[in-house]
Amino acid sequence: MINVINNSNNPYFNLALEEYFLKYKDLKDDVLILWQNEPVIVVGKNQNTYEELNFEYVNSNNIKVVRRLSGGGAVYHDFGNLNFTIIETNSNIHKNDFSFFALPVISCLSKLGVKASFSGRNDILIDGKKFSGNSQYFCKDKLLHHGTLLFTSDLSMLSKALNVKKDKFECRGIKSVGSRVANISDFVNDKISIKEFKDMLLGSIFEDRNEKAKNYILTDDDIKKIDELVENKYGTWKWNFGKSPKFNYEKEMRFGAGSVSIKMNVLDGFIKNFKIYGDFFEENTIEELEALFSNKRFDLIEIKTIIDGINISDYILNINNEDFVKMFL
Repeated sequence: MINVINNSNNPYFNLALEEYFLKYKDLKDDVLILWQNEPVIVVGKNQNTYEELNFEYVNSNNIKVVRRLSGGGAVYHDFGNLNFTIIETNSNIHKNDFSFFALPVISCLSKLGVKASFSGRNDILIDGKKFSGNSQYFCKDKLLHHGTLLFTSDLSMLSKALNVKKDKFECRGIKSVGSRVANISDFVNDKISIKEFKDMLLGSIFEDRNEKAKNYILTDDDIKKIDELVENKYGTWKWNFGKSPKFNYEKEMRFGAGSVSIKMNVLDGFIKNFKIYGDFFEENTIEELEALFSNKRFDLIEIKTIIDGINISDYILNINNEDFVKMFL
C-alpha cells in the first residue's frame, strides 16, 4: 500500500483527488489517503442536494457543498474531522465488506483505551454513538472505500447544516443528530491532537496489513490534472446541484438498506425526467436503472415488466424487486 501525502483542505480538490487515483493514476498498488476538509457538506452520489441541506444556514456560514462519487447519506466535514480513503486494486476482495475497513480504526482506538465497534451497514460506534460513516464506489476492477472520523468536530454545526429528514430519526425514537453522534476525543483519557491521531491511524492501517509505510508526494502534473477535475466537475454547479425540475409524481420509502425516493414528470401518460434519490448504496450505476423507465408508459403492468426483466439489487444494494414495485403504487 502507498500513502499519498495530501495537505489540501479544499473539499473540491480532495474529492477530485480521490477520483484521480481511482480512474486516472495507477501506482500499481493499493492507495491510502488521509485528509481533512474545511467546513463542507458532502452529499452522496444519488441524493437530491436541495433536500439534504439547511441552505440558509449553509450559505450564511460559508459552508461549501460538494457531491462525492459514492452513495450513502450527506455528511458534514470540518477541521475536526479526519477522512480516510483506501483504493484497492482488486475490487472483489472486500467489495461491500465495510467491516473490514473498520478494523484498523477499531484497533487504533483500542490503543487509546477506547472500545469501538462496527454497526449496521456502514457505521463505527463508541458507546452506541456514531463517529464514523463509510461508503464505497466501484470502478472497473478497483474499489474506493472512504470514511469519516469525527474527532473534534463542531457537532452543533453538523446538526444545523444538515436538513435531516424526520423519518430517519423519529421513527427510531431518536430526537436529533446530536443525540446519536459523538467525537472520538470525548472518550480519550490522554488528550491528543488530531494530527497525533492521524499519525497513529496511519501506523495502524499499515500494521494491520503487515506492511511498512510507503509515501507518494503529488507531482506538478498530478496537481494540474486534479485541478482540471475540479474545474470541469467537482467545482461545478452541475455536478453538485444539477437541474431540479418540478416533479408531479414522487414517493419515498425507507428500507433496511436506506431511503429510496423516485420522482418524475408524467406527460401524456409517459414517464419523463425519472430520477432516483436516496442514501442507499449502488452496485451498477443508478443512471442505468433510471434510463430503463425513461419515456415508458406510466402503467403498472409495463413498469412491472421492466422490473421483472432485471435484478433491482444489481443497482440498489439489498433492495428486492418486490419492494421496488411498491414505489410505483
